[in-house]
Amino acid sequence: LPYTMSTAPKAVVFHTSTSSTELDCNDDDIVLITHSKSGANCVLQKFGAHVLSYQTAAGKPLIMLSKDAIMDGSAAIRGGIPLCFPQFGQPDKSYLQHGFLRRNKWTVVEGSEFDTDDAAGIKLELELKDVTVARGDGTWGNDTKLNCKCILTVSIDDKSMTNTLEMQNSGTDAFDFQVLLHTYYLVAMGKALDHELCNVKEFEGYMVDDKVSGETYTLGSDPVTIPDVIIDRVYTPPDGTIDLNLTIAAGVDNLVELTANGDVDGTKVPVSGVVWNPHKIKAEAMGDFGSDQYNDMICVEPGLLSNVPQLKGGKTATFTQVMTSI
Repeated sequence: LPYTMSTAPKAVVFHTSTSSTELDCNDDDIVLITHSKSGANCVLQKFGAHVLSYQTAAGKPLIMLSKDAIMDGSAAIRGGIPLCFPQFGQPDKSYLQHGFLRRNKWTVVEGSEFDTDDAAGIKLELELKDVTVARGDGTWGNDTKLNCKCILTVSIDDKSMTNTLEMQNSGTDAFDFQVLLHTYYLVAMGKALDHELCNVKEFEGYMVDDKVSGETYTLGSDPVTIPDVIIDRVYTPPDGTIDLNLTIAAGVDNLVELTANGDVDGTKVPVSGVVWNPHKIKAEAMGDFGSDQYNDMICVEPGLLSNVPQLKGGKTATFTQVMTSI
C-alpha cells in the first residue's frame, strides 16, 4: 500500500488511501498528537473536538476525511469522528440533529498533553455556557435549567486509538441523552463495495432497524456489507450483551478491531452500533462529500442509543471506543 511516514511529524489527513492533505500545524485550531516512541500520529480540529485522522506506526491511516469537508467552522465536519450528544439523529426536534458537540469549538485542557513510551494523548473540554451553536430553543435552549460539561480524551499508541467521552451533569436537573461516535473508517484502495474486502463481523444476534427499507429483523451469522443502495442500519444488542466487539474489514490489507463500552454513573449500559454508507445517489447530493468517495469509507458507529438511564445532577457518564489495527 502507498502509505509513507515522514521523519518530521506532519498534520496529514487522508481522503483515500492514495490522496491526502497536509494541514498547517501553526493553525491554532489544529492539534497534532505524535507518539514519539512509535511514530503513530493523530490530527484533531478544536472545532467539534473532531478527530480528523489517525495513522499507525506502520504508516496506515484508519480514518477518512471527506475531500470536500467544510473546515471553517460554519458547518459540521464531514468525515473523521463526529461526536453526537445529547442525541443521535433528531428524536428531539427542538435542537439540531446529532446535538451540539460537533458544532462548537472546544478548549484543550491545560496540562493534559502527554507522550510516554506507552501512549500519547490530550484532553479537550466543552461547557454548555460556551456552546453558541445548535442549542435550539427548547430542551437545551439558552433558558434551560439543564447544564453539562463534556471532556474528550484521545490516546494513541503504535497501532490503536482510544476515544473516551466523559459527560458530566453539572446542574441539578436530570436529563435524557444518547451518545455516539460517528466514525468514518478509510477503506483501503476504494474497495467499500467489495463484500470480501469490506465488511463488519460479530453483529450476530443483534436486532436490526433498517432506516432505508423500514425492515426490522434479527441478524444471522453473515457479516454486514454495503448493498447496492445506501446503508443506514441500527444494530441493538440482544439481552445479556453489554460491550460492543467487532472486526471491521476496511479494504486491502486493512483489518480493524473495534471495542466500545459505556456507563451512566457507574452502571454499564448496552452498546448499540450503526453502519452507514451514503452510496452513489446520496453522495452526489452532499455538497461536502466527494461524489465517488462512498467507495473509500464505511461508518461503523458505536453508541448508547436505547434504554439509557437519565444522567442525574452531579453525576457522570462515560463512553469509550478503541480501534486497533490488526
